[in-house]
Amino acid sequence: MGKKTGPNPTDRGKGGVKRSLLTDAHGIPLAIIIDGANRHDMKLVGPTLESLEVERPSLLAVWPQGLCLDMGYDYPQIQQLAIELGYRPHIRSRGEEAQQRRTGEKAYRWVVERTHSWLNRFRGLLIHWAKKAKNHLAFLHLACGIITWRIIGLLG
Repeated sequence: MGKKTGPNPTDRGKGGVKRSLLTDAHGIPLAIIIDGANRHDMKLVGPTLESLEVERPSLLAVWPQGLCLDMGYDYPQIQQLAIELGYRPHIRSRGEEAQQRRTGEKAYRWVVERTHSWLNRFRGLLIHWAKKAKNHLAFLHLACGIITWRIIGLLG
């Protein structure tokens, strides 16, 4: 897959692909990008947020949209980028999450993990048959469209 792959230490030099996915609260994919598996997640946040094609609401000053991230994204650059793009970052460590659970609130990071699981159900994405990055990304977009249609009830 050329530039979008990187060495994966567990595969003895074979290339790997990392997906960076942005979803809404229901798990509907809103933006997705791919890069080499050896890239840190922090470096993919900016391109992922910038690839969002959906027009965002104009009431961002009154109701800023939340951006839930796990502790792997707890960097000042990520928080600053989220604020610049009109998001209110929610980055909690595991300890804070356990305390919040007692008060009745919980983190919703599992939504993105569930969407990754849905994407892995597409065999052509789990086993990388596409040689070119643009073909793999096209399959990802098709799978995201099918997932979206299923969630909103068009495909049952």
